[in-house]
Amino acid sequence: MDARQQLLALLARKSFRLGQFKLASGGTSDYYIDCRTTTLSAEGARLTGQVFLEEIERRGWNALAIGGMTMGADPIVVAVSVISAQQGRPVEGFLVRKSEKQHGTGQRIEGFREQGARVVIVDDVCTTGGSTIQAIEAAREFGFTVVGVMCLVEREEAKGRAAVEAAAAPAPFVSVFTANEVRTQHVAAGA
Repeated sequence: MDARQQLLALLARKSFRLGQFKLASGGTSDYYIDCRTTTLSAEGARLTGQVFLEEIERRGWNALAIGGMTMGADPIVVAVSVISAQQGRPVEGFLVRKSEKQHGTGQRIEGFREQGARVVIVDDVCTTGGSTIQAIEAAREFGFTVVGVMCLVEREEAKGRAAVEAAAAPAPFVSVFTANEVRTQHVAAGA
């Protein structure tokens, strides 16, 4: 089983739940995906870093850094940075705060900060795309060149894809998995 299939199986087992849930977007759903239970596990972090790095390289984005809104993006950013460094082709990491700090240096972007650099924006789950769009806007306002946008799991609802694609343009938006793929794997595994 390749890294992508292993990651899908892990997400289905550790992160997917059936039931009634209120979403951050304000909507409700009969399922919930908490990607952090996977991306923050040792094996999940390794697989996440490997799968994201392979996709970035396959697409030829030549990114110097990867980043996104803090919380959902944090484990993905660290995983990609560690795996890329181990493989001898480092991709730096940065995180975007919801707003500028009110103390210290007052930065909204933490970590890698090279203006003009080619970067990929990442998120764990995309429903409406709100946090992903905020990260794209903050990265561009800082002076990064956004060459790609990636989401670990796209919920395929609330017009999130269209909103992220519009905000990302001309950079492409890619989801590693859809919620339906994770659900199908979850049900098939009898999890």
